[in-house]
Amino acid sequence: MKELSQYNIPYSYIPIIAGPTASGKSSLAISVAQKIGGEIISCDSMQIYKHLDIGTAKVTPEEQAIVPHHMIDIIEPDVSFSVNDYLTMALEKIEEILSRNKLPVLCGGTGQYISSLYNGIKYVDEPIDQKIIDDLYSEYERDGIDRIYDELMRIDPAAALNMHKNNTRRVIRAYSVYLSTGKTFTWWNENSRTEGPKYPFKLYAINHDRSVLYDRINQRVDIMINNGLIDEVRHIKYTHVLDNSTAKQAIGYKELFDYFDDKCSLEDAIYEIKLRSRHYAKRQLTWFRYMEGLRLIDPNNLEEAVDLIIKEIK
Repeated sequence: MKELSQYNIPYSYIPIIAGPTASGKSSLAISVAQKIGGEIISCDSMQIYKHLDIGTAKVTPEEQAIVPHHMIDIIEPDVSFSVNDYLTMALEKIEEILSRNKLPVLCGGTGQYISSLYNGIKYVDEPIDQKIIDDLYSEYERDGIDRIYDELMRIDPAAALNMHKNNTRRVIRAYSVYLSTGKTFTWWNENSRTEGPKYPFKLYAINHDRSVLYDRINQRVDIMINNGLIDEVRHIKYTHVLDNSTAKQAIGYKELFDYFDDKCSLEDAIYEIKLRSRHYAKRQLTWFRYMEGLRLIDPNNLEEAVDLIIKEIK
């Protein structure tokens, strides 16, 4: 692990501000970074995509003018991007910011991104037979995802429960790993290389009451709709060939793609966005609370939280 004392900065730890969707973590991270002259690195698996702005609650140009942001808008929606891809780029960006005598402030809600950095995990690339993947996609296009997901639940319930059935790309990939190797997706993840974190981190998460968080999520979806989410999704649908990309499965996009394909009403699509967002927030909370060393932040005292974080990382 690199000690931050080798860089000309008065800090011993890099803060990671995590939390579920709509918890206010971006505002907290901006406040911390602004006060210490730091720069923010996003830990969000959807904000990496260009053009997915409103539905991912991407920081605005005005917010990016206050504090520099990194790992946002780096790839097109139809490009594949793995956890290892993120880890490599994020570590390079951390080193680059430190070399300029600035402190990175990491912020986001993607558990695998954060745990990879925080715990120093390097995920093993599973040897997958491309013909198996092609056959599974052919089955999915013909018969739907139900049988494939049921089989994944039977042989690897831990993986199945950690992904939504409609995230067909992840479901097919996890099942194809088992068919190709005879070992489950969970086994491969558990046997990933753990080298320890490259830098000293401290982990924080805003801790809303569950009912308050769900109200915030519902309100945020309404704001996204009013701010033009429907037009944003329409533009992406008719200007990009997403096929089975991760971006196509993003909450807020998949449901409106279904609406444009006449699979549901607009009212039903908005209801599903809110429902899936709440379910995702619940999974995020579970993920972070199992991470060792997590400090929970009271959302009612964020000014005190900023001072606390700065004090603890010095």
